[in-house]
Amino acid sequence: MIATDLRIFLNQLETAGELARVPVEVDPDQDITIIQHRLLAKAGPAVLFEQVKGSPYRLVSNLYGTPKRVEMAFGRPPGEIGEELVRVAERLMPPTLSAAWAERGALWHMTKARLHSVRTGPILETCLSPAQLDLLPVLKCWPLDGGPFFTLPLVHTVDPRTGAGNLGIYRLQRFDATSTGMHWQIEKGGGFHFKTACELGQSLPISVFLGGPPALTIAAITPLPEGIDERLLAALIMGRPLDVIKRSGTGHRIPAQAEFVLEGSVTAGDMRQEGPFGDHLGHYSHSAPFPVFRVERMLARRDAIYPATVVGKPPQEDYFIGVALQEMVLPLLRLMKPAISDLWAYPETGFHPLAVISVKERYAREGLKHALGMLGEGQMSLTKIMIVVSHDVNARDFRQVSHAVWQNLDAAEGLHVLAPTAQDTLDFTGPVMNTGSKLILLATRGDRPPRRTQPPAPPPPAREVHPAILGMVAVGEAFLVVQVGKDADKTAVREALARHTVTRDYLFHVLVSEDVPLDDPRLILWGWFTRFDPHADLHPASRETSGNRLILHFPIAIDATWKPGYRLPVAFDPEHERHVDQNWARYNLPKGL
Repeated sequence: MIATDLRIFLNQLETAGELARVPVEVDPDQDITIIQHRLLAKAGPAVLFEQVKGSPYRLVSNLYGTPKRVEMAFGRPPGEIGEELVRVAERLMPPTLSAAWAERGALWHMTKARLHSVRTGPILETCLSPAQLDLLPVLKCWPLDGGPFFTLPLVHTVDPRTGAGNLGIYRLQRFDATSTGMHWQIEKGGGFHFKTACELGQSLPISVFLGGPPALTIAAITPLPEGIDERLLAALIMGRPLDVIKRSGTGHRIPAQAEFVLEGSVTAGDMRQEGPFGDHLGHYSHSAPFPVFRVERMLARRDAIYPATVVGKPPQEDYFIGVALQEMVLPLLRLMKPAISDLWAYPETGFHPLAVISVKERYAREGLKHALGMLGEGQMSLTKIMIVVSHDVNARDFRQVSHAVWQNLDAAEGLHVLAPTAQDTLDFTGPVMNTGSKLILLATRGDRPPRRTQPPAPPPPAREVHPAILGMVAVGEAFLVVQVGKDADKTAVREALARHTVTRDYLFHVLVSEDVPLDDPRLILWGWFTRFDPHADLHPASRETSGNRLILHFPIAIDATWKPGYRLPVAFDPEHERHVDQNWARYNLPKGL
């Protein structure tokens, strides 16, 4: 059965051998980060820290660190949920009694996607007013983080005009016992609600849920259309109504089975510098002013358990959750846009930096319509690079995508740079925060034969091309990834690559820094797509104008090296690593981890 609260889920994990308990005291300042990273790297279990330094509460992390545990949280394969919704929609168009009877089981299941008001619940067992956030085992994940951060807070807001609810996960930096930052990135529902409240001259009530049904966490991450309350999706996933308690102070309905609830508000003009924070792009994101969440009360279950996660270079927990959510949403996308066979935001890059769409074109350049359409949809609008391939290309296999790009991409017709555009708040490659550019590559085949048929030869020895090149690896036929040192003359390297009889046949030369390992396909994509801005970092062999269009000619160099002004990549503190090493045997973790 699907878990309806965190404790049931932990019991299920322990029964399945998917939970470890650490009985000794562990420091939430970086040590838990190191432990979780090591567990996740070896597909290890979720971990319950029973003694956390400085806190009376237990902490659980790595809950969703494998595909198996994510599926346990969903209660079934995620794709089945989307397929069920699509099947019902198709059977009921047009609606008939026989079709409704045939789908009665699914329809009955869907009627449970609602909120169920109850008078009391475990979350009301303890109330601290004023709040005492300093009692919570909030993690400082990375050495240069601006402080400790809540990393799995489910932030609930209500639109002051329409009354529509929203649930999202936004990092919260703990400032003191009664306040945190409220890191609302662009395209976030809670931020839109705050803007509305400011226009009305009101404070915005906030309720932050910690723990509760795992489905609530999954729903909070799902990019639902604006105005749809994510709590209803949680109830749909669980197959039963979500029990909620109406609160007089905020007017919010809070989950009866949550472990903690923080109640308070944000007010226009009440800002404070927040960050930096080592985020899921594997770098420290910007420090900037954000609203202050003033916490008035802290509710807690008796013996409450604090949930946390750690992000950084992929893969981390968000990698597996993001993959599952894409599997769930894809059938619905196909229903709404039948020409799209697949859409895959690459978790290796942190999702927003790269997405690939496979489409069945019915007329020339129809793929551009679908690319522009998806770039206008909610959080998909934050995608930086979008590649469009034909319907029979596996959009999730980047080497197949590369082959399609090499065969079909035309410089004059298929390469589109959009600038300036809004950009993901966490992306640090644009000129200022929230601003950047986008690149669309149209690599659909259409009815014409391939533009290229003779693939380039394997890359030659690096030093044969230029002495500043440390290594090279081909990622399919279209992309040659070239590792250079920090003091390399990149202009000279680009020119040498464009001249060499072998390397010049690759369409793109991708320059990356020394910290991007060429033997790790995941980290190649991470180091490549998180570190370049299309407007600033494309260097074609030549340019020409045709009417009002600028055409970039191959080979095109992509400068994806780390540059001055970029955010630093995250890295463990050596002293904390040594401390974890010295105590590893005491943690009572499974052997071999």
